[in-house]
Amino acid sequence: MRSPRTLLRALPLVELGGLVLVALACLVFQLRLPGRFPSDADYRTVVERLRAEARPGDAVLLFPWWTEKARLHIPPELPVYGYLGSDQDDLSAHPRVWVLGQPELPRADEVGFRAAFLPKRTAVGAPLRAGNLELTLYENGRFRPRRFVASEAYAKARVYLESPEGTRNDCPFDGRVHRCPGPPYLYVAPEWREIHFQPRRCLWMHPPGGKQRLVAEFDGVPAGTELRLEGGIIFEHAWSHAPHLSTARFGVEDAASHAPLLEIAQPPGLEGVLKASRVLPPGEARTVKVWVQADNADSRQVCLDVFALGDGAVVSREGT
Repeated sequence: MRSPRTLLRALPLVELGGLVLVALACLVFQLRLPGRFPSDADYRTVVERLRAEARPGDAVLLFPWWTEKARLHIPPELPVYGYLGSDQDDLSAHPRVWVLGQPELPRADEVGFRAAFLPKRTAVGAPLRAGNLELTLYENGRFRPRRFVASEAYAKARVYLESPEGTRNDCPFDGRVHRCPGPPYLYVAPEWREIHFQPRRCLWMHPPGGKQRLVAEFDGVPAGTELRLEGGIIFEHAWSHAPHLSTARFGVEDAASHAPLLEIAQPPGLEGVLKASRVLPPGEARTVKVWVQADNADSRQVCLDVFALGDGAVVSREGT
């Protein structure tokens, strides 16, 4: 039997051997990795298929979500989705989704992707293989036609600051944004913002602070639709939960009756895109007030949107 002193003298050699094995494994991995990347010719093949068969309203979803190089090749008229959690996104604005996959990449997790993406989706035709790229078209059973989108109708909105007593201070439209009196962040306009890793084109509506509300009033919201409010605090500001921060509130109310239709409260520390919805009964189109409020406006950078959705997936009915 070897003495403890002999074993101690051999320990550095064991450690060295382990380091050599790890180095060799890393070298093999790096040498094999370039063979798993698509070539420019592979991308050209995919682009030819997309240009030939894509329709208006289609979208492209990247798998894995971090294969960002594909954005350089995909035709600009096709919106591209790829961010942490995009596998689970309904992509409800798009009746068809092209999945551009690289399933052979390390840690691609094709099983996890399919579990999140496939429900209510049906593949159309056979996948196209181009080197290490795989392009598959899906009918999107989660599609909901947009009959009204606030971020698209913003130019015709009436925007103002509203006190609890009901007095208004108008925010004139300068052709690009509705600019309010006060700090430079008090305006309403659609912008690209990130809400918990998800890039979204939404209405920038920063609360003015105190009990005052920033309001955007929209005409012509169709009846017999699902009214949906989606939004949240952007970037890292949602995560912050310092004691002085306050809850951001945003919602939708009927302009004629002042009845609340939807409301979301986002306390400090709560991240993500928050959603609320209800079904509007049949009848005439209505005017709605979209509003934001926070007692302390510090770090309450809200970006939101409001949709009226047509027939599609079953929705819960929450009142009138």
